[in-house]
Amino acid sequence: MDITQYIRDIKDFPKEGVVFKDITPLLLSPTATRQVVKEFILMLKDQKIDKVVGMESRGFFFATLLAQELNAGFIPVRKPNKLPHTKIQEKYELEYGFDTLEMHSDAIAPGDKILIHDDVLATGGTAEAVCKLVERLGGEIVQLNFLMELGFLNGRNKLRSYDVRSLVTY
Repeated sequence: MDITQYIRDIKDFPKEGVVFKDITPLLLSPTATRQVVKEFILMLKDQKIDKVVGMESRGFFFATLLAQELNAGFIPVRKPNKLPHTKIQEKYELEYGFDTLEMHSDAIAPGDKILIHDDVLATGGTAEAVCKLVERLGGEIVQLNFLMELGFLNGRNKLRSYDVRSLVTY
């Protein structure tokens, strides 16, 4: 199945000059969604996963499905002041400034095998920040996987020491 047929381009969103990759058509198709989950699972090659970390907000869609399929816990990583319990945070650079991500401080036990998931790998700043959060709590990153990768932004360069996989590269 060619999942790119379920990803549409939205020009000038969220600002002029940007072509946004909209995955809502993919989410509308149970068949395509199941296929994407199946492909993500195949990329893991039977590696043990204790927890799946999903990045706000579009990363939550498939991260929760992957956690269920893997019989693993799900950990949300969110923007500041969205998580209710004690948390750790990491500041990171975006294409257009800085931002901060947070994770509950009790979400990962030392030695937990972690899968990190997001919808898109762009510059790699968000994923790099999440890796730092996971490792600060003692988690062992097994893989980072992404639905899409914007290869021209070279996000993999920030993640060289990890197993990084994408289903589609633009």
